[in-house]
Amino acid sequence: MKKVIYFLVFCLSIPFSVFARLSIEDCQIKAKENYPLIKKYDLISQSKEYSLANANKGYLPQLQVNARATYQSDVTSIPISVPGIDVPSFAKDQYQATIELNQLIWDGGLIRSQKQVTEANSEVEIKQLEVELYTLEDRINQLFFGILLFDSQLEQNQILEAELQRSYQTISSYLEYGIANQADLDAVKVEQLNTKQALVQIQSSKKAFLEMLSLMIGEPLDNSVILEKPNVYEKQALFSGINRPEIQLFEAQNLLFDSQKQIIKSSNMPKLGLFVQGGIGRPGLNMLTNEFEPFYIGGVRLSWNLGSLYTQKNDLKKIEINQNRINAEKEVFLYNTALKMIREDEDIKRIKDLMKYDDEIIALRENIRKSAEAKVANGTLTVTELMREMTHESLAKQTKAAHEIDLLIAIYKLKNTTNN
Repeated sequence: MKKVIYFLVFCLSIPFSVFARLSIEDCQIKAKENYPLIKKYDLISQSKEYSLANANKGYLPQLQVNARATYQSDVTSIPISVPGIDVPSFAKDQYQATIELNQLIWDGGLIRSQKQVTEANSEVEIKQLEVELYTLEDRINQLFFGILLFDSQLEQNQILEAELQRSYQTISSYLEYGIANQADLDAVKVEQLNTKQALVQIQSSKKAFLEMLSLMIGEPLDNSVILEKPNVYEKQALFSGINRPEIQLFEAQNLLFDSQKQIIKSSNMPKLGLFVQGGIGRPGLNMLTNEFEPFYIGGVRLSWNLGSLYTQKNDLKKIEINQNRINAEKEVFLYNTALKMIREDEDIKRIKDLMKYDDEIIALRENIRKSAEAKVANGTLTVTELMREMTHESLAKQTKAAHEIDLLIAIYKLKNTTNN
């Protein structure tokens, strides 16, 4: 029972990273969640809500307070004189304080257009953010497949090291029987040291890639982490369509321009509203009194600024120019993306064609190496030549492993280009 408890305690004490398995999709999701730019989503949403709330307040009654004091050089006078009657004269200093309440009835759709522009502008900002976040995928792909390539190189390095150790033991036995000399043994030792140097270089490069990947996904990673090799060797159809976030950004920008056109048209429409004004003044509404008197006025107000109609046509033309520019950028993007898809499709075909011969080359290299070992045993081939054949065999295996990773990289490049 104690042994079971000790074992459980040991398992719990092992860092989680030992058991960690990460797919490339996991890394892409974690990288986006960890990217500082992701915080802008909430900021964009909050800004939109505040702007929409402000626009809706345009339908609320608007209160306006005014006050004025004036002195004028002349005032209205009654040009008659009636004996026994005091004809009033008006003071040249006049005062007025008012409170006016306005209620909008119809604004020509201006507030609705303002809300549409706010929503369209927020959508453009979100699509721009998605475009920036999408670039993370390519960076994650480079790091992920780079680590997988280093793993395959480490595996081949271990195989070569085991082969060299076996050769070292074999040559050592030959040395005892006088079939080989110390120089032959030294030749094997040199290859072993070269293998150790290559191991240090590969481990250092992998460590650097792991640190960068760890920083991007926001989780600690070490050599114990297992990156799952994608089991995707068949790509999607070349002309399955382009679903890049840039396309959605172009569409959102066009919708924003349409909203801006509508707000120009709405701002040039007449405005209709109710108003109530109350106040006190000298004189009040009765111009024949020269005392402070309260007053009120209520009614309907129609206003129409015709001066803005002069520039409406040019303003709309300017927006159309911007729309044409965006559409031109979209066409260029689609054109360049289509060319890139063709090039990447050809890369996939090329790598697949190369992979057809990898196993055959490895089999032939193994036969050549075995034959070289036999010749060394018979004394008809030098150990240096055997080391060369062993190196060729190791390079053939490394080439096959590299082709497998290259194919994955090419497939994911095409997936990244089309977002399919």
